[in-house]
Amino acid sequence: MHFFPGKALTLALASLAWLAGCSTQDAAELRLSGLIIDERLAEISGMAASGRDPDLLWVINDGGTPAQLHAISRRGRYLGNFNIAGVEKVDWEDLASFELDGKPYLLIADTGDNGGIRKTLQLHVIAEPDSEALMQGATLKPAWSIHFRWPDGARDAEALAVDPVSRKIILVSKKRQPPQLFTLPLRPASSNGRKVETAALAGTLAGVPQASANERRDNPALARLRSQVTAADIAPQRDAIAVLTYDNLLIYRRHRQQSWAQALASAPTVISLRFLPQAEALAWSPSGHGILVTSELNPAPLMYLPYSRADE
Repeated sequence: MHFFPGKALTLALASLAWLAGCSTQDAAELRLSGLIIDERLAEISGMAASGRDPDLLWVINDGGTPAQLHAISRRGRYLGNFNIAGVEKVDWEDLASFELDGKPYLLIADTGDNGGIRKTLQLHVIAEPDSEALMQGATLKPAWSIHFRWPDGARDAEALAVDPVSRKIILVSKKRQPPQLFTLPLRPASSNGRKVETAALAGTLAGVPQASANERRDNPALARLRSQVTAADIAPQRDAIAVLTYDNLLIYRRHRQQSWAQALASAPTVISLRFLPQAEALAWSPSGHGILVTSELNPAPLMYLPYSRADE
């Protein structure tokens, strides 16, 4: 285990300096919750709040790293990991937590496809383990897996959310503009076999900020990245969904009678995250009163945005 205190301190000071220099509209109430400095977490691609421990976060790394589920505190301190057996890891890109029939679960999205060549993709549902077993080197196996394809050809997707009430999985495409919204059943009849499901197109996302004309002229490669979607999560109250891009955090509110597709077709609240290099992972807090965001680099700041509702 190697730590980089100098780099961590520099990144922390830079993050705080950026926040201090931002307008209220841009920075909102973003706070530095902690720093992730363990080198085993240099490629975080997904994060989810624990359903068992309000101070614990689960994270995963993307492709090219072992098939492991890692745990950190809300300060960013590394707590341990579990090996995931019985899966072939290709490119893990998001992580979701949810409760189904009174039991907490985690869902790993193996949906990355930068080259647009994968014919089928996988989602793995794991019963959330007890954190007390973290230091025992335990191995976990999926409770069930979902094999699926897109309805009209390959695409890259890094954002996934779960609605356990409707028992639907929501997936958001990464590179296409506007981003596309797809759904899958959370527990399809084929989840214990190898039948391949087909994701259903449900709509598109509105209000995703695009690079300016000057940005497209000065750095076209970087400009193309700014609006790409990298993570998503549904609030525990099911009244909002947070969507992350490389540049911004978008919060879409959902009225009681709306579908998620309808909510995502409305204008979001936009919070700038341009100070955060390669923003890749987010999670609602278990209370639904805040959102945590981090990046793929190491060390990485763990940011917290308080969230309030009009009726609270």
